[in-house]
Amino acid sequence: MANKEKKEVKGKGNAFTNNPIVKSIGTQKLIAVLALVVLYLVFGLINNAFWSSATLINIFEASYYIGLMAIGVTFAITSDGIDLSIGTVMMCSALISGSLITKHNCPVWLGLIICILIGAIFGAMNGLMVSYMKLPPFIATLGTMMLSKGLGSVFTKAQSVTWPQAGTENGWFRSIFKINVDGVIIPTGFILLMVIAVVASILLNKTRPGRYIVSLGSNYEATRLSGVNVAKYRTLAYIISGTLSGLAGLAYAAIYSTILPGGGGGMELDAIAGVVIGGTSMSGGYGTISGTLLGVFIMSVLKTGLPFIGLQTHYQQIATGIVLVLAVFMDVWNRNKKKRV
Repeated sequence: MANKEKKEVKGKGNAFTNNPIVKSIGTQKLIAVLALVVLYLVFGLINNAFWSSATLINIFEASYYIGLMAIGVTFAITSDGIDLSIGTVMMCSALISGSLITKHNCPVWLGLIICILIGAIFGAMNGLMVSYMKLPPFIATLGTMMLSKGLGSVFTKAQSVTWPQAGTENGWFRSIFKINVDGVIIPTGFILLMVIAVVASILLNKTRPGRYIVSLGSNYEATRLSGVNVAKYRTLAYIISGTLSGLAGLAYAAIYSTILPGGGGGMELDAIAGVVIGGTSMSGGYGTISGTLLGVFIMSVLKTGLPFIGLQTHYQQIATGIVLVLAVFMDVWNRNKKKRV
C-alpha cells in the first residue's frame, strides 16, 4: 500500500512539468528564459532602435556589476542568509581604491587588488557577525551597508572619484571589461562574467565547501550535528559575496567615468531580484548560478529597455519592485507545493 502511494505521488504533475527537458532545466529557470526572450522582443517591436548593437552593449555593461554581485549573493542566500550590503560595498571599494590611485599615486594594479580586498574584508565582517556573533543576517548586513556607505564618503571627503580614462597610461584596466577596436566595442567583460559564473557554479555544486553551504540552507541543525564547522562555511559564503562585490566595483569603475560617494544603495535589489528570478530559494538550500545569470540579464534588459518605451528611472524602480515580489511569490509557491507533495 505504501509503495502504491509513493508511485501516485511520484506521478503527480502535468505534461509540461513532467517533460524531461523541463525537468532537466527547471520550471522557474525555463520561465526565466522565456521571459528574457519575450522582453527583448517586446522592447524591440515597440522601438526598433532597441535592437541596435549599441543597446546590446549597454545590456551587457549593465549586467557586469549586477551579475558579479548577484553571483556572490547567491552563496549567501543559498546558506539561508542575505547580504544587503553588496551595493554600497561595491561603491565603497571603487571609491577608496580609485582615490588611492588618482590622489595618492597608488599603482593601478595594486589599486585593483585593494578594491577586491576591501570587498572581501566587508564580507568577512558580515560572516563573523552572522556566524559567531549570531546576529540576524538582515541586521548584520544592513549595518554593513550603512558603514560602507559612510566610509566611502569619509575617505574621499564626500568628493567624487574619477578613475583613469581609457587611452591614458593608467587606463588599461578598462580593457578588462571593454575594448574599442576601430570604433567597434568588444564586451570583454561578458567573457569574464561567464568564466566567473562557471567557477562559481563548480564551487557551489561540485566542491565540499559548496555542498556544505547548500546544506546549511537546507538543514542547518542536521549539518551542525553531522560535525561540519557551520560557522566556518557560513562565513565563507559571505566572504565570497563580499569579494565579488569588490570585483563588481572594478566593473563599475571600468564602465562609468565618475563614481559618486554615498551611492550603491538600491543596487543590491537588482542583484537579489536576479538571484530569485533565476530560481535560487530565498529560504536557502538551493542555488543556481546559471539561473542567477538569467535573472540578471532580465533585470539588465528591463533597465535598458524601459527608456526606449518612454519610461524613466522611477518607472524602472517600480518594475524592479514588481519583478522582485513576483519572483519571491513564485519561490514561496514552489516551496509550498513541494510540502503538499
